[in-house]
Amino acid sequence: MSPAATATKTKTSPGTQREVILSILGISKLFSGVKVLDEVNLDIRRGEIMGLIGENGAGKSTLIKIISGIYQPSRGKLALEGKEVSIPDYITAKSLGIALVPQEFNLINTLTVFENIFLGNEIRKKSGLLDKQQMRELSIKQLEQLKMPVKVNQLVNDLSVAEKQMVEISKALMLHDARILIMDEPTTTLTSREIKTLFSIMKDLKSQGATIIFVSHKLNEVKEICDRVTVLRDGRLISVDNADSVKEEDMARKMVGRPDFLQIFPPKLSNVSDNVVLEAENITVTGILSDVSFSLRKGEILGFSGLVGAGRTELAETVMGLRPLSGGAIKIGGKLVPTKEAADAVRQKIAYLSEDRQGKGVVQGFNLPQNITLISLKNYIKQGFINKAAELSKTYEYVKSFRISAASPYMHLRYLSGGNQQKVYLSRWLDTKPEILILDEPTRGIDVSAKQEIYEFINQLAASGISCIVISSEMEEIIGLCTRVYVMREGRITECLEGNHINNEEIMFHATGIKGSKL
Repeated sequence: MSPAATATKTKTSPGTQREVILSILGISKLFSGVKVLDEVNLDIRRGEIMGLIGENGAGKSTLIKIISGIYQPSRGKLALEGKEVSIPDYITAKSLGIALVPQEFNLINTLTVFENIFLGNEIRKKSGLLDKQQMRELSIKQLEQLKMPVKVNQLVNDLSVAEKQMVEISKALMLHDARILIMDEPTTTLTSREIKTLFSIMKDLKSQGATIIFVSHKLNEVKEICDRVTVLRDGRLISVDNADSVKEEDMARKMVGRPDFLQIFPPKLSNVSDNVVLEAENITVTGILSDVSFSLRKGEILGFSGLVGAGRTELAETVMGLRPLSGGAIKIGGKLVPTKEAADAVRQKIAYLSEDRQGKGVVQGFNLPQNITLISLKNYIKQGFINKAAELSKTYEYVKSFRISAASPYMHLRYLSGGNQQKVYLSRWLDTKPEILILDEPTRGIDVSAKQEIYEFINQLAASGISCIVISSEMEEIIGLCTRVYVMREGRITECLEGNHINNEEIMFHATGIKGSKL
């Protein structure tokens, strides 16, 4: 019996058999001759939260883009409430009550928050003019429900990644009569408190009859919020299980297809040098950072933890020369250095992986060599021309070292999975031969297997003498990787933790200032 057939007979709760709202019937999808979905059959029920999991490249994003009209299937069809439907574009999907919260933001930076929330769904007065006041008021109510203090007249360009995530969620929730809500990695930049709020809203929507497809790499969240869990691997449907009857370990094994799934974090390095390579002394950025001081040692993995808005990303951007200093100083090797722009930081052998992979990281329309050599291109110029052979040769080195999965090095990055895009992004910075590497949310939106690879790469880089700073909203990532952790709150460092003090309770105490506080 196929997994889809099994899923149809499985009950979400005793005595309850929910009506099928969406049927995925033999869906296949090919890109440049490469099959990324292979005869997927799946029934999704009305009023359920269906978890969709799998490694990067398993076909999750392709499947939800087909459901939401962004891609067209190469073979197969969709049926909504038992009737075959054609969804040629995203507008048609919205008209059918299908809304998508994408993993990579689909926002217009030059528009305000409320204008983005109602983009394509604007409210007009009888005169035909936009009713901006009503849209502002509804946006305020929606963001208050999400407990996200974002000003609706603020430009999206000025928001943090977490705030942009909430705007995307608000945008989808504002679609009236939404029958199917697809959420692609909605919690990757949110704190546990914000996740709890989001889950409460999801449960309310479910109780009102809405169906939610929840794509996530956080298996504990899938276990907590979902009724059933669908696993894809290599474009094929592997299983559909009741969430309360499958363990997280089993989900991971089904995703990777190996019974010998390993410990995700490598052993922490024990021989870190006392040699300080980077010092920040009383760094101040007006209204954002206040008297921030820290040190980074050669070959260590240093963590920065804190709640959204604590100033971690802003601190990294300041060190990188992307934000001007109002006061304080930055020293490299004990010497004051100018970091008035990113080029200064690159010259000082500092590299920075932004948390905003799409907006500030990879170039979706460039191929692998073009992305990898974007910063180091001058090293490939010979007699005024780009040495394409050398560029391609170096690309193959990174593809092999980082196990980048791409059908061709000339594939545009938009066709690679999130995990493979992140590896390309990391390769770009390593091609600058950095001595200090700042990684902001390095595993955002990538699967457990790719995470394990990224952690191993970071560990190997530190062992080779590269000093790494890891900024992460995932507590287990900070605890599992770092030998020291600076905790930030409201633009200040509140504590530096080492050894056994790097634990959930102490990090949260210093991040919130409220003893016994839980994320």
